[in-house]
Amino acid sequence: MSGYQGTFKRYEKKYLLSESQYKLLRQKLEGKLSVDSYGKTTICNIYFDTPDHRLVRTSMEKPIYKEKLRLRSYGTPTDNDTVFIELKKKYKGIVYKRRIKSDLFSAEHYLYDGIPLEQSSQISNEIDWFLNFYQNVKPAMYISYNRVAMFGIEDNELRVTFDSNILWREEELWLECGVFGNPLLEKGVRLMEIKTPGAMPLWLTHILDELTIYPTSFSKYGKGYEESLRIKRKEERNGEIKYA
Repeated sequence: MSGYQGTFKRYEKKYLLSESQYKLLRQKLEGKLSVDSYGKTTICNIYFDTPDHRLVRTSMEKPIYKEKLRLRSYGTPTDNDTVFIELKKKYKGIVYKRRIKSDLFSAEHYLYDGIPLEQSSQISNEIDWFLNFYQNVKPAMYISYNRVAMFGIEDNELRVTFDSNILWREEELWLECGVFGNPLLEKGVRLMEIKTPGAMPLWLTHILDELTIYPTSFSKYGKGYEESLRIKRKEERNGEIKYA
């Protein structure tokens, strides 16, 4: 396993954009933001939770502090491909992310089977603590999406991402199983995230106001969980009608 470590501390705001809003916004961002070197990527995640979905249920209550654990890849990986184990925390509106780099084989043995990683670090110790504290943490949901990531030309710490084709599923919870699932958003809708180390630039605030783009509360995992509950309740109602 590589010794790579990563920590992030930033503010994140989310917005849902229509197709027309997205096109107009991209036009107005020309000369101010640039697409990063990866261009358009497919990001795949496995979210982990307790059997009673304690983490996602707590997150949906919008507490002062919340945290989540996920396994992330860029594209569909195979055993030796690089993946990231990420512990993401949010406290009073500030997002703290810790992540460690691993190959898929080792990461799955660690998270699925409890086999320790070959090398330990401060971040892996934090993840160990998380796993020990919550107990019986298991893969709970797969979520993937196509992302276009941009950064500020004058301030490269300003990041703006656009996610489309967001898919979720609760079966075959392995990254290597590939990209498929249930759509999370209506066709043409994109999720935008603006990530900054501090206050948002005024010029960007003015553009959002001009296009009537306003922040919203949106969690991919939380939304997927809500959709899962909705489908299960519908199936239960249909079953009651059928056998009444």
